[in-house]
Amino acid sequence: MKKFLYVFVFLSIALAACGPAAPAASPTAIETPTISAASTPASTTATTFGPTPSFPPEGYGPSNFPSDVDPLTGLTVANPALLDRRPMVIKVSNEPRIAVRPQWGLSLADLVYEYFTDDSGTRFTAVFYGNDADMVGPIRSVRLIDIHLVRGYKAIFAYGYGDPVVLDRFLHSEFADRLVIEGESTPLKRYDPNGYNHLVVNTADLSAYATTKGIQNGRQNLDGMFFKLKAPDGGQPGKQAIVRYSGVIYNRWDYDPTTGKYLRFSDTLDDFDVRNEQYAQLTDRLTNQPIAFDNMVVLLVTHEVYSTDSHGNKITDILFSGSGDGYAFRDGQVYKVKWQRNDPDVVSLTNPDGTPFPFKPGTTWFEVVGVNSTAQQTDQGWRFTHQMP
Repeated sequence: MKKFLYVFVFLSIALAACGPAAPAASPTAIETPTISAASTPASTTATTFGPTPSFPPEGYGPSNFPSDVDPLTGLTVANPALLDRRPMVIKVSNEPRIAVRPQWGLSLADLVYEYFTDDSGTRFTAVFYGNDADMVGPIRSVRLIDIHLVRGYKAIFAYGYGDPVVLDRFLHSEFADRLVIEGESTPLKRYDPNGYNHLVVNTADLSAYATTKGIQNGRQNLDGMFFKLKAPDGGQPGKQAIVRYSGVIYNRWDYDPTTGKYLRFSDTLDDFDVRNEQYAQLTDRLTNQPIAFDNMVVLLVTHEVYSTDSHGNKITDILFSGSGDGYAFRDGQVYKVKWQRNDPDVVSLTNPDGTPFPFKPGTTWFEVVGVNSTAQQTDQGWRFTHQMP
């Protein structure tokens, strides 16, 4: 019966959540959130939530994490009770630029995945666990890669609509009861700051809603990541990385030695001939802080055409299980790595010899590109160009 209810709600919101954001005549408004202590970005709370001099030299992970250490960041959390719940996976839009940027809440995510969509753009899947955010969005439609991410992080999944061909996979999955979409009683709400009808959610409300609906919402096995404060030997200079998905979507990551984080700069202009890339620093509309992550990892993953949607457009499936090559950026260095994940597991990294590669304690942004993508070292840094499959 639940699945029939989901389908009914999906159809009722298809026009609002699947297509490009559009001006809304009468959105359901929510109050602009105030930024609480729980919503303070990680870059301003390093003395409280970041690694301390007592961080064990042998590191944390890939298993046996202390009860107050977030297994997705390697950091001690201020409120360990937050770890006694499921992570939350939330879909976030990246285009059109003028409508959706800057997004809300990305600076408070443990992990963010960026990946290619079928129209030369990209979309984000943000994983929230050790922090809460008063507002995350704009929330958009589902993609097939989210199946792997929801399974791997045993997550509650908040998203907008999606093509019926894609939704069928979710509705018949073992996690169908953990799907949360817009509806009269759900925490996904409409917000209209500049004439656009955005869908957003408060993560604390999302977790509480799941519990009230009878979803088993306790601590999950999230073993797999390994964290070490000291950067490993064997790296190459990695102070800048450009990841180019298309002439419409490209981004740059600059290492900031003052904070030890990589700062995100996003495209501001279409550039189809690779002659005039234009960037602006991305901030968080919730916290007004720069989007800054401790690790930036490029994952080379096979993409293939799964089907076509109702408009005849290709639907891309990203085969995000097994293993593949990658590049891990931390502390101004870059390392060639292997990514690993079986379907029920989180993404982990290994060195070429199979030993665990240490993430820097903190947050991680994953750039998922095609397995045939090119990696080029330049005088300025590294350039990755997405190629199918």
